[in-house]
Amino acid sequence: MLSALLHPRLADCRRLFLRNYEVMINIGVHDFEKKGEQRVLVNVDLYIPLAVSTPKADQLGEVVDYDFMRETIARRMAQGHVHLQETLCDDVARSMLSHPSVRAVRVSTMKPDVYPDCEGVGVEVFQVKEDA
Repeated sequence: MLSALLHPRLADCRRLFLRNYEVMINIGVHDFEKKGEQRVLVNVDLYIPLAVSTPKADQLGEVVDYDFMRETIARRMAQGHVHLQETLCDDVARSMLSHPSVRAVRVSTMKPDVYPDCEGVGVEVFQVKEDA
């Protein structure tokens, strides 16, 4: 998703990221998937304008806290079973974009244990907040 970095609305942004956050979730459309949790890796990039994320006093309140990403994902996990990774990505992205400082988001999920002959299967979404 290199093209996302070229989006003109991101030129004045910093990128916060969460890499390979491992969660256990009930996900899948097949009957065997509905009987237990699966391991899912979640990646998030948040694009935040420098004007609202450049600390002047070196204080946490001046930036978006990394905990926001983890807590947002945890809230989605707590909602219960989801059939599709696309739904999961869209839900997480929408929640991330609800933060007033976030201009854009990239979310990907990967199920690493589906096939023995590949690293994993997944989906990725990129969304930019509409101008206010």
